[in-house]
Amino acid sequence: MEKNLLPIDAVLPHLRQALGDQDAAVLQAAPGAGKTTRVPLALLDESWLAGRGILMLEPRRLAASNAARYMAALLGEEVGETVGYAIRFERRVSPRTRIEVVTEGILTRRLQSDPSLEGVGLVIFDEFHERNLHSDLALALCRDAQQGLREDLRLLVMSATLDAQPVSHLLGQAPLITSAGRSHPLDIRYLNHNPQGSVAEYTARAVGRALEQTTGDILVFLPGAGEIRRCRDMLAQSLPPGRVELCPLYGDMPFADQERAILPGARRKVVLATNIAETSLTIEGVRVVVDSGLARQTRFDPAAGLTRLETVRVSAASADQRAGRAGRLGPGVCYRLWSPATQGGLLPFTPPEIRQADLAQLALELARWGVGDPAELCWLDPPPAGALAGARDLLRELGALDRADRITAHGRALGDLGAHPRLANLMLRGRSLGAARLGCELAALLAERDVLRGMGEAVQACDSDFIARLEVLRRNGRGNSREAAQGAALRHAARAARHWHRRLGGGQDGAALSVDVLGRLLAAAYPDRVAQQRRPDSDRYLLANGRGARLSRHSAVQTPPFLVAVEVLGVGGGEGEIRLASRLTRDLIEEEFAERLFWRREVRWDEREERVVAREFLALGALELRERQVAPEPEEQAAALLVGLRRLGLEALGWTAQGRDFRARVRFVAREDAEGDWPNLSDLALLEGLETWLGPFLQDARDRADLARLDPRPALESLLDWPRLQRLNRLAPTHIEVPSGSRIRLDYSSEGPPVLAVKLQELFGLAETPRLVDGRVPVLIHLLSPARRPLAVTQDLRSFWDNVYPEVKKELAGRYPKHPWPDDPWKATATRFTKRKTDS
Repeated sequence: MEKNLLPIDAVLPHLRQALGDQDAAVLQAAPGAGKTTRVPLALLDESWLAGRGILMLEPRRLAASNAARYMAALLGEEVGETVGYAIRFERRVSPRTRIEVVTEGILTRRLQSDPSLEGVGLVIFDEFHERNLHSDLALALCRDAQQGLREDLRLLVMSATLDAQPVSHLLGQAPLITSAGRSHPLDIRYLNHNPQGSVAEYTARAVGRALEQTTGDILVFLPGAGEIRRCRDMLAQSLPPGRVELCPLYGDMPFADQERAILPGARRKVVLATNIAETSLTIEGVRVVVDSGLARQTRFDPAAGLTRLETVRVSAASADQRAGRAGRLGPGVCYRLWSPATQGGLLPFTPPEIRQADLAQLALELARWGVGDPAELCWLDPPPAGALAGARDLLRELGALDRADRITAHGRALGDLGAHPRLANLMLRGRSLGAARLGCELAALLAERDVLRGMGEAVQACDSDFIARLEVLRRNGRGNSREAAQGAALRHAARAARHWHRRLGGGQDGAALSVDVLGRLLAAAYPDRVAQQRRPDSDRYLLANGRGARLSRHSAVQTPPFLVAVEVLGVGGGEGEIRLASRLTRDLIEEEFAERLFWRREVRWDEREERVVAREFLALGALELRERQVAPEPEEQAAALLVGLRRLGLEALGWTAQGRDFRARVRFVAREDAEGDWPNLSDLALLEGLETWLGPFLQDARDRADLARLDPRPALESLLDWPRLQRLNRLAPTHIEVPSGSRIRLDYSSEGPPVLAVKLQELFGLAETPRLVDGRVPVLIHLLSPARRPLAVTQDLRSFWDNVYPEVKKELAGRYPKHPWPDDPWKATATRFTKRKTDS
C-alpha cells in the first residue's frame, strides 16, 4: 500500500472506532485528503465487517472506475480482484472482490433485488454533497433496510463540502469525524467586475494569463462540452504550437481520452472540464484552477411536464470544491472569473437534485420498495409533493401503477430493465411488436447525447426526427464519425442499445422500420405528449397532457395533424418548444390507445354563435380525435344557457316594463321592510342564483334570441309565496290614486324613495304627501307641467302649495292659459283636463 501519509490517515482510528460502536458515521474531509481511496481499504479488515464486502457509491462513472483502479494498484492487484467496480454497461468484479465501487442507480437496483444486501457489511456514500437523486434514494433505502432488516449494516457518508449536521441527525446522531486535508496555501484571485460576453472567450483569456503567471498544469471549469470545444479552439489559435497540451474532459468522451486528461503528460497540460472534475476525480499535476463559476443543470417543471437545461452559477461549496483541486500537491492558485461581490451572493450549497428533477424513476422505485408515503423513509429533503404526484400520474399512464398507486406486474417489468420508465415502456412495446432491436436503439438515442448535435447539417423535411438518427447510429455505431464528440455520442448510444437488447433477451426484429412503427414506440414512451395540431398548417399543438407547444424549426417534421412530441423544452410564454418529434396518424393513435379512449360529452355555450352546442368527442386526455353532434338533455341545455347568460349579463333577458317594475318593488321593500324576509334581487345575487330562480323556466330556450324573448317576471314572482305577494302589493303598490281620480304608476327604479310623476293640476287640494310601507316612506313627487315637463320635486306638498306654487303659477299661467291655475290650490278641484273641458 501507499506509504506517503495523507491527511485522512490521522482520523482513520476515530473512524474505525465510530463504526465499531455505531451503525453509521459521517466523514468530512477536504479535497485531497485521500478519503475516497484510503477509507475503504482501511476498513476492510475490521471485525464488525466479518469478512463481508464494502459497496461504495460514487456519483460519476469516471471517478468510480479510477478510484477502483487506484485502490487495486495500491494492493498490487488488477482491478476486479479485491477491488472492483460496476458502472453503467460495465462491471469488473470477481468472487474475490470485497470492495465494489458503483454508480448511479446500480446500488438502488441491487437493493430492490436484495433488500438485506447479503454479503455487504458497509455502504459508503462518497461525495454526498452532490446530492444526486440516486444517492438520496439509495441512502433512504439503505437506512430503511438497516432499521428493518440489517441491524449490523454500517453506513458511512463522506464529503468535502457537505452540511454535515443534518446528515448526522438523519443517521441517528451519527458521529461526525472531520479531516482538515492538506495545508497547502491557496491563492484565490477574483476579477474586479463580472466578465461580459462569451464564457468560452473570457475563459480562454484567463487561461492565457494563468499560463503566463503560474507554473504547473491548469484545470479549467466550463459549463458544458460546447463551451469546452470553443475554448479549446480559441486557445489552439492563440498559443504557440507545442507549448501546452489541451485536454477536454467531459462525460461523453471516450474513456481513453478521459484518461489522457487525468494522467501526467510530457508537456504542461490545460484540462478543460465540466464539473465532472469537481469531486473525487484526481488529475495529476494540477497547481492552477481557472473557474468560470458556471455549471449546466437540468431542471424539471412538474406543472408543465417539461425539462429545461439551464446554465447557472455554482454554489459557494462547489466553488470551494473546485478551488481545492489546485491545492492538492502544493501551493496553488485559483482564478475565479467573477467579482468578490458575486461570491458573497452565491448559494451556500448546490440545491439537491430531488427538488428539481423528474421523479418518475424515484416514484417507481418507491412503489417497488412497497412505500406509499415517502414520509415512511428518511430523507434529507423529501420528494416535493407536486413533482411526486405528477410522476405517479405518468406511471399510471404507463401502466406501472394501479389506481391505488401500487406497483403492477408491468411496473415490475419496467423496473427490472433499470431504465427510465418511459424508455423501459418503449423497449417492452418494441419487443411486443417484434421490434426489440429498434426499441433498444430508440431508447439509447433518447437516453444519450443527441448523435446529430453539432454536425451542422441542414434539417431535411421528414416524418420523424429519428430516421436520420437511426441511420447514423446504424452506419457509425462503432464511432467512426469524423468529429470526436460525435463519435463518442455514437459509441455511447450503440453500447447502450446493445446492453438493452441483451437485457430484453436479444432476438432479431420481425417488424420493418417505418414511421408508423417509430410512432408506436415513441408514443409508448410519451403517451402524455401525443399531440394534435390546433389548426390546419399551424405549428402550434395541444399535447394529451393539456399543455401547449410549438413545433421548432429545428425539427424535420413538417406540421402533421398528429405527432408525438419527444423532446419538449420549456420556453417563455407558457408554451413548450418541440425539438424532436415523430408523425402519428389518427388511426394509429386510436389503435395504440384503444383502452384509454372514451367518448366525452360536452354541452356548452358557444361564444361566437351565442347558442348552446352539444357534441360528443373521442378523447385521449386533452385531445379530441373524432366528433359527433348530439341532442342535449334538458338539464344540460339549461346549465349551458346559464353559463351563456352569466357572460352576457341579465340585460340579455327579455325584460318587460312590468318585469323591471316588479324587481324594483321587491328591492325597495327589501330595503325598507326588515320583517319581510325578502329575496335579494341584486344583479350579483341573481347571476349567482340563476339555477334556482331561472333554471326551471328555460325548457324551450337554446340561444341568445330565445333568451331575449324570455320575460323573467314569472321566474322572479315564483320567488315569493302568496302571503308575501300580498304584502308586496300592500307595502309597495304599483299605482296610487290621486285627487283627480287618476291612478298613477309609481317608479321604484331608483335607489331612493319611489317616484310619483304627476301633473300639478291633478293634486289640487292634496296636503299630505302619499306614503308607502305602512306610512313609513313618503314618495318623491315629481310635479309636472301640462306638457309633462318637470316643475318641482318635493316630499312636502303642504310646503309646496304655500311657498312654491305662487311662483310657479306666475311663471306658467301665461304659457299654459288653457289649464287651470287657481289662486287658491287648496279649494280648487283637481283635474287632468283643460279649463274648457273641466267647465263643461
